[in-house]
Amino acid sequence: MRNLEEIRNIIDTPLFHLVGDAADSLGNECYVVGGYVRDLFLDRHSKDVDFLTVGSGIDLAKEVASRMKPRGKVNIFKNFGTAQVYGRRGEELEFVGARKESYHRESRNPIVEDGTLEDDISRRDFTINAMALKLNSAGFGDLVDMFGGLEDLHRKVIRTPLDPDITFSDDPLRMMRAIRFATQLKFSISYETFEAIKRNAHRIEIISRERIYVELTKIMESSKPSIGWTLLLDSGLLALILPQLEAMQGVQTHHGRGHKDNFYHTMQVLDSVAQKSNDVWLRWAALFHDIAKPVTKRWVDGTGWTFHNHNFIGAKMIPSIFRALKFPMDEKMKFVSKMVELHMRPIALVEETVTDSAVRRLAVDAGEDLDALMTLCEADITSKNSDKVKRYLENYIKVREKIADLVARDNLRKWQPPVTGDDIMRTFGLSQGKIVGEIKQFVRESLLDSDTPNDPGLARSLMLQKGKELGLEPVDDTFRES
Repeated sequence: MRNLEEIRNIIDTPLFHLVGDAADSLGNECYVVGGYVRDLFLDRHSKDVDFLTVGSGIDLAKEVASRMKPRGKVNIFKNFGTAQVYGRRGEELEFVGARKESYHRESRNPIVEDGTLEDDISRRDFTINAMALKLNSAGFGDLVDMFGGLEDLHRKVIRTPLDPDITFSDDPLRMMRAIRFATQLKFSISYETFEAIKRNAHRIEIISRERIYVELTKIMESSKPSIGWTLLLDSGLLALILPQLEAMQGVQTHHGRGHKDNFYHTMQVLDSVAQKSNDVWLRWAALFHDIAKPVTKRWVDGTGWTFHNHNFIGAKMIPSIFRALKFPMDEKMKFVSKMVELHMRPIALVEETVTDSAVRRLAVDAGEDLDALMTLCEADITSKNSDKVKRYLENYIKVREKIADLVARDNLRKWQPPVTGDDIMRTFGLSQGKIVGEIKQFVRESLLDSDTPNDPGLARSLMLQKGKELGLEPVDDTFRES
């Protein structure tokens, strides 16, 4: 962690002096504040630079832009009293005047008034975000730290500047932000602050799902996402945001036999995927891969605990979960659903007697997402038995080799049957409907079971065979190879 003298040297640049001199010319105090200051001390990259002035942020932004060479561009947001300055060298600077806030209980949108430096610093969410560095020529680089933020950085603690119950009741999104910062920075949340989150968890209901989605995404992009999800569980927020995941926690015992705690198993899988992939949607797939286990859990005498078809039922749950959380209802949702549905398939391919058709079918069903699926499946091995984990991982190496060999041999990476729905409709004089789909599915499955899945002649014979079984006669003898 950097010390203050190092920080002063870092901000001793023409840009920061330009801002300070512009503030001096207006007779106003000026500071760089918030996350930028926090990240300077932590030696983290921060792309957003926020400037606070005791006066008009808009006037200071105009003055700064006028002093840039070439002149900067100013975007003014009069209703919020803020302005942005864009320099020709890529600078993005945000200016705001010091303010104080008050809240109505039913809304997180504050009533804003002009305020002092102390007013503005006091309204910040956490002590580590409530520090400011002075930019005026008199006292350039001096640290304003009214609430012990620097000490909390050293202690790696998330704590509110003021009464946490008021902080979280006024703006419940700050509860999510506390957990997000704890996850990103690997900090702990102070006891008083976390207890206040638990007391105020119900207030999250006034926050839009879109804002919650943003915070959840930042948690998922962190190097160890399980930190955030475990804090969400322990705080009571998870039950309100994503009850399907909260329901996975706990172990049920019957006749002395229990199953694994599916929530904590999922956390292990999620962190393992996060170590191997920055794909946030694969991480979401890891989080949801066992989401249907609570609803499929059954005790079967002579067998024990079962979770039959949890992969198929889980895949069907994904659209409703995405819709409720305001996630994108597009290809990303389909990808997560596909990963959930297929995650049980590769483990079945480790037997020596596995057929080419089974390997071929998995490769075709997974398509371009095959590598992502294998990453998820390998992460799904969480046994405490190290020999068992080693054996399973070695088996997955064999599965990858089998798949790679067959994909190369049969050209399966983007495989589609040589017979299309249009071919079927034209051949039998059909319009779109269930029968077309039935014939197409029969051709597809039969080709995947054959040694020549790309043979158009075989595809045509299979189409005619199925049509005959269904009482259809060809009306068009032409056949296009696709």
